[in-house]
Amino acid sequence: MSGHSKWATIHRKKGLLDAARGKVFQKLAKEIMVAAKGGSPDPAQNAALRLAVDKAKAQNMPKDNIQKAIEKATGGTDGANFESVRYEGYGHGGVAFMVDCLTDNRNRTAASVRSAFTKAGGNLGTDGSVAYMFERRGSIVIADAYDEDTMMMTALDAGALDFEHIENSYVITTDQNSFTAVKDALEAADVKEFEQCELTYIPNMEVELDEEGKEKIYKLVDNLEDNDDVQDVYYNLKED
Repeated sequence: MSGHSKWATIHRKKGLLDAARGKVFQKLAKEIMVAAKGGSPDPAQNAALRLAVDKAKAQNMPKDNIQKAIEKATGGTDGANFESVRYEGYGHGGVAFMVDCLTDNRNRTAASVRSAFTKAGGNLGTDGSVAYMFERRGSIVIADAYDEDTMMMTALDAGALDFEHIENSYVITTDQNSFTAVKDALEAADVKEFEQCELTYIPNMEVELDEEGKEKIYKLVDNLEDNDDVQDVYYNLKED
């Protein structure tokens, strides 16, 4: 992805967070509960939980909410019946989508996701039909209040793949294996807050659409993200 495309996606996600923070916190809490149920309630001993907590912190979820989600999962049955499901498909103009869900009812989730695609003029595909178009990557974004050379060398020395200065932020891309090492190195260099800190999927090929086409894609993304079962939506629209 180009730098502008990365920033467009990040900027848009931030806008959605600001507009619907309560709903986002509910989804983050679900992710934390599932991770806590699957292992130790201590993020230092549970990699999946640490990722979920880091993601929540980067999106300014209050510490009390994070702790309550962990306690709720480890002290009761919450999160016990959720399972991860991925749907793959195509939207307008052949834009590829991967939709990651946490659900306690596969039939309900499949029907609602399929309906969203159908109403948008798209369709669901089979498993693996679009996954090859995406690569698992770490995405770390911090404010450019820190010295650029220091941050760049810290990130690259820790194994980052790319470092870009875009608008008022440093956008750092890692592979899946070096993500934690890069994050830890930045924290050791006194980075206190992250604007984004998560493992995500970045497309290795993109589809260009006109403004009208982009709006159709964004409408589908919004409809999918409004679904309580949907955790993350990845797509390969070129957003320059």
